[in-house]
Amino acid sequence: MARRTKIIATIGPASENEATLEAMIEAGMDVARIALAHTPLDEALTRHQRVRDVAARMGRTVGTLVDLPGSKIRIGRVAVEGLDFEIGDTVSLVVGHEVSTADRIEIDYAHLVDDCHVGDEITFAGSVVVSVQKVKSDEVVARVVSGGTLSGRAGVFIPFGSAEYRPLSDEDRAALAAFVEVGVDMVAMSVNAGRDLRQLTVEPHPRGPMVIAKIETLAAVENLPSIIEDAAGILVARGALGREAELEELPHLQKQVIRDCIAGGLPVITSTQMLDSMVTAQAPTRAEATDIANAVFDGTSAVMLSAETAIGDHPALVVETMSRIAERSDDSFNHGSWAERVAALRMADQDHSEAAITDAVTISAARAAQELRVRALLCISASGFTVRSMARFRPSAKILGFSGSHATVRQLASSWGVTPVYFEGATAEYEERVRLAVLQAKRERHVASGDLIGVVAGISAASTDTFRLMRVP
Repeated sequence: MARRTKIIATIGPASENEATLEAMIEAGMDVARIALAHTPLDEALTRHQRVRDVAARMGRTVGTLVDLPGSKIRIGRVAVEGLDFEIGDTVSLVVGHEVSTADRIEIDYAHLVDDCHVGDEITFAGSVVVSVQKVKSDEVVARVVSGGTLSGRAGVFIPFGSAEYRPLSDEDRAALAAFVEVGVDMVAMSVNAGRDLRQLTVEPHPRGPMVIAKIETLAAVENLPSIIEDAAGILVARGALGREAELEELPHLQKQVIRDCIAGGLPVITSTQMLDSMVTAQAPTRAEATDIANAVFDGTSAVMLSAETAIGDHPALVVETMSRIAERSDDSFNHGSWAERVAALRMADQDHSEAAITDAVTISAARAAQELRVRALLCISASGFTVRSMARFRPSAKILGFSGSHATVRQLASSWGVTPVYFEGATAEYEERVRLAVLQAKRERHVASGDLIGVVAGISAASTDTFRLMRVP
């Protein structure tokens, strides 16, 4: 079976050139992430266009995701090669947002001196930890107790920080407007509740970007139902979430968020330190390989690479390694058991809503696909809703996501198991649409004559209400 779990890779100084981008796409990158926290806007827009140009030249579907910085406290930018810290190093922490060095780290937090006390431990980028030794009138003197490397504008966690939470800054809004103008496919933002997502003034996808909610706090976990209602996808940021949650609770929170979001029909991205050792090493640790496999078994839609491809020594090798691990894990995934679990969750609250109709049709399609071993499920959808609704059941059959919208096709690059297909006959009447979709699938060699396939679509605009089984002529 081909790999079904998608791969999102962050584009940075190590991977922004065309040759490396091409190698990463060949290795299995499905979505390119651009993190604005670490990239000036003009550079970010250039990287976005370069991804589009390379993908178009290769004839490949690659989605783009812009990640907004939000209100997270961050350090001033560091040199491209990063800053290395060893246990016992002394560093001065000061208020600012310009340049940070190994001796003096600027932090864009006005209350830094007021909120730090001797003995407090401050965490940078989820890995470098310093202990406060002295608090002066204009600086905090700290000693490194856990070493590592900082790059870009790393996030900072201050235990007793009193900064007011703001989902979006003015800079975020300006950057988002620029990326919407160039047609970015997805936008990620940190949230504490569903209402935070409503601050984004973008058109619903696919006319606008898919809005991916980053789960980085316990408040977000507690408010997950409201976030699911307003988001188009979820990103589990384990590094940030792990600073608030007890260590032993983090794996269970990850499983809970993935399960609830998949049941709600949303794609879920698992991120942070998936192959962290491969920033420099040419092979992962055994624990990292197991971590990726467990994320796949949990039902994640996509796994994300951050520093590994942004500043790492061999970005394409990292993508290829993750692809191999995910593909092998997909082969062992229990499709039938997962589908039954999701079906039970969805049918627990039956009603007569449009959502219930979609549930009933896609549950039936998943069961038929499993029992009859159909070759492929052709899902025809303008917005991608039908495709994502089908993908949540993790069928063993190939999922072909047909859409007449180029934006939808790219957005479906993040959905588990979906082969996105630009559909040439999207405006035809239902029967003709089905005929044209089957012919195109056959022409592009996704299916062959005699194959048993399922076709899932919505005749009404409000729900997925039609499923049929047929033989490919």
